[in-house]
Amino acid sequence: MQLVAFDSNYVALLTAGDKETERHFVAYFSELIRIKLRSKLRSPQLVEEVRQETFLRVLHTLRRKSGLEHPERLGAFVNTVCNNVLLEALRGERRTESYPDEGFDPVDSKVDIEKDLVTEERKRIVKSVLDSLPPKQRDLLYLIFIEEEDKEEVCRKLNVDREYLRVLIHRAKDCFRSGYTKTIAPKPAQDAT
Repeated sequence: MQLVAFDSNYVALLTAGDKETERHFVAYFSELIRIKLRSKLRSPQLVEEVRQETFLRVLHTLRRKSGLEHPERLGAFVNTVCNNVLLEALRGERRTESYPDEGFDPVDSKVDIEKDLVTEERKRIVKSVLDSLPPKQRDLLYLIFIEEEDKEEVCRKLNVDREYLRVLIHRAKDCFRSGYTKTIAPKPAQDAT
């Protein structure tokens, strides 16, 4: 393979979508990329996918940003893009590797009853604490955190400015936190003597 000098004219033609320049670009870098990838990837299909994705990203980046600032560094740019795509492929391959049937206990996919009970208990406590708050604080917390209503809309409903809404939310949260802490605090043990 002969050595090619990449200059601003070459990159400009590549950026503009010149078919002959694209064919040369793909032909020139294809074998270099394949050699690099064969040592890192087991699957010929994955080698081909990474090669194609590298070309796609390089061309997309060139056209989106109107070329390279330093056209003489096109080879280094292609290599860097290839490295990034390769790393993504390796991460994806590790995520999809199958584990041996023997040697691992299967994951218990049954419902975690204890977790569900704790969650239900926590919901019951939160509801109880909310119910014990003064109506204005309870309604404010409900609007902001349960209905997730826009704060500007809450300001209009309560006829307050944004800064005062912040104060009201702070007070309501403090009141809720205090009630919640009292509810979940361990009860002192009764003396059995």
